Amino acid sequence: MQHSFWQERWQQNQIGFHNSDINRHLQQNWSLLNLKPESKVFVPLCGKSNDLLWLHQQGYQVIGVELCRIAVEAFFTENQLPVVKTKRDKFELFESDGIQIYCGDFFALPSHVLNEISAVYDRASLVALPCEMREQYINKMQSLLPENTQTLLVAFTYPQHEMQAPPFSVDSTEVERLFDCCDIKHLYSEEISDKEPHFKARGVSFIQEDVYLIIH
Repeated sequence: MQHSFWQERWQQNQIGFHNSDINRHLQQNWSLLNLKPESKVFVPLCGKSNDLLWLHQQGYQVIGVELCRIAVEAFFTENQLPVVKTKRDKFELFESDGIQIYCGDFFALPSHVLNEISAVYDRASLVALPCEMREQYINKMQSLLPENTQTLLVAFTYPQHEMQAPPFSVDSTEVERLFDCCDIKHLYSEEISDKEPHFKARGVSFIQEDVYLIIH
């Protein structure tokens, strides 16, 4: 997936993937991770998700990475958060109290950024990547994360030929293949075609949502 694809989506405000509500799977399942207060949580490809705020409100330090500057600026502006901007490596770092977002390419993220991470929340990162990029993404993530880091992963399954655009279908077989060196627990599965009419509008006949807890 070219950087220009996502830049154009944000520039043209074609951001149907953004949901202003707090994700229900995050709210219902996050306590299963049993994290200590003030633990650091990583949210890759975070956009301007309000899930960042929810995690911070639960007492965690939140670190995100996002390619598009428009999205990062919108997060702090829309939530009326004071922000300090500095240059870090190949990134522009946006910081507010307890929330950091690195603006730049995830694949260029240096290892020191995540050396104290306890958990990852991935609602829109893995499913944003076409199949040829997912293994590269997982390999990069594994190189960054400390041992025993936990990931709460939300994924979708649908006939991939019916929609050639993100969010992509990442079924349980693909999850098991990508995370073959990890412990995987399948927490939840639901057919959501009636709840997500925009998928039907794009020609998808069936879509299932799955939630996993993964220990690296």
